[in-house]
Parts: sequence; structure tokens; C-alpha cells
Amino acid sequence: MRFAICNETFQNWGFVDQCRRAAELGYQALEIAPFTLPVSVAQFSGQQRIEMKKTARDFGLEIIGLHWLLAGTEGLYLTSPDRTVTARTETYFHSLINLCHDLGGHVMVLGSPKQRNLLPGVSHQQASENAAALLGRLTSHLSDAGVTLAIEPLGPEEGDFLNTAQSAVDLIQMVDSPTVRLHLDVKAMSTEAEPYESLIRRHGVWLQHFHANDPNRQGPGMGEVDFVPILRALRDIGYTGWVSVEVFDYTPGPDALASRSIQYLRETVSQL
Repeated sequence: MRFAICNETFQNWGFVDQCRRAAELGYQALEIAPFTLPVSVAQFSGQQRIEMKKTARDFGLEIIGLHWLLAGTEGLYLTSPDRTVTARTETYFHSLINLCHDLGGHVMVLGSPKQRNLLPGVSHQQASENAAALLGRLTSHLSDAGVTLAIEPLGPEEGDFLNTAQSAVDLIQMVDSPTVRLHLDVKAMSTEAEPYESLIRRHGVWLQHFHANDPNRQGPGMGEVDFVPILRALRDIGYTGWVSVEVFDYTPGPDALASRSIQYLRETVSQL
């Protein structure tokens, strides 16, 4: 099982230091949040992309892709009925696909609840249709770039659109493209009545990417969730993708979060 970590875990560390420490701890890859770039995606030059990819590789790391795709942006929205907003959002997604490809990545995790929640007067069905239409127009570019968009269901504390794995699968089926698949996150799954391992097994055929964390918003093993049945379920469905550490509470500090998470994941694998 391969372990990665989301780069914003390291907070204000420079990218070289992020790579160095991730490699020292035994991570094999980084996942990049676009808002951590020193400039906007549009301003992040071709040379900067080459250097970022090379830096990761110099430390033996892959860059597996992007997440928090719309975080930190303004005027962008996944489910808006406004054609101007939709066109602007679509253009930005195309720039993200190019960035992901240029960094050597292959997956883009679509969470960003603040840019997808239901707008006044828009039903869940209408929002799904709006999102499906927008994402459908990205599929050709995704295919050409070798990138998969992984839709992330999030719990009700985050928003009111795509709160369950099933609702995300419903949207995936509306888009109907192998370039749009499912992302699962332990913290998000904790809000569903069905056990983690059951959700993984039921929706495993759609699964492209996986985030390891705890409902307490820290890393795996830093809360009460037992990851043995979770990792066993991933193994049993034949999941060959990454298990990527993503946290939201940075109180313990970057080094503690990164080191304790991978130590726990390795200990868990040894128990399978």
C-alpha cells in the first residue's frame, strides 16, 4: 500500500523542506493544494512547474495530483446556473488539468464545498445537472492529459451538496466518463450511518483516490478510528491507488502530524 501526504500539512514550509521531510518519513508522494503555490495557477510558469516536479523527484517522490481545487478562488462555482460563472469555472478547471499534467500528476480531487453548495432556488437535482454538464465538458481534456477527476462527498457540516458516497456516484454516473470517478475520505465517511469498510466495498468499483484522516480533523491514528478494517477493505477490493494523509487541525504541528500518521498507517498494514 502506497502512502502520500497533502502538502498543506507542512503549512509554511518551503517546498524543498516539504519534500525532504516527507521522503525521510517514508512517504512516496505528495498531493498539491493549488492555494499553496507561490502565485496563482495562471501565473505559475512552465519553468516553475518543471522545477517543482524535479524537486519532488530529486527526493524520490511523485506528485500524484491536486486537491482543494477551488479553495481560495473567487467567482468560481461548480453548481451555478449562471453561464458566466460556469464558463469562468470551466476555464479554471482546464488550467488545473494542465497544471496537474505538467507536475506529473494523474488525479484531481474535487471537494471545495464552499464552491459547490446549493444556491438559493437551486435544487439538488438541478445542481447535479449543472455540475454534470460542466464536468462533461472537461472529459476530453482530462483524457488527453491522463488525469482523472475524483469527486469527493463531504459531510453535512461542510455543506449541503454531495453529502454521501451514493450521491457522488449518482453524479459520476450522470457524467458517464471513465475520467470522472470517486474519492473517499475517512472524516467525511464518518457522517454516514454505514460503516467505513462497508462504504468502501459497496462503492469500490468507482474508487480512484483515498484520504486518510480522523473525524477529529487530525491524521490517521490520532483519533479513535481503527484503520485495520478500512485498509483491509481497500485491499480486499483490489484498490491500487494512493492512501493520502489529509488533515485540517494543524495544532500538533506539521512534523508530528506527518510522522505519527505514517507510523500508524504502517503499523496498521502490518496487522492485515
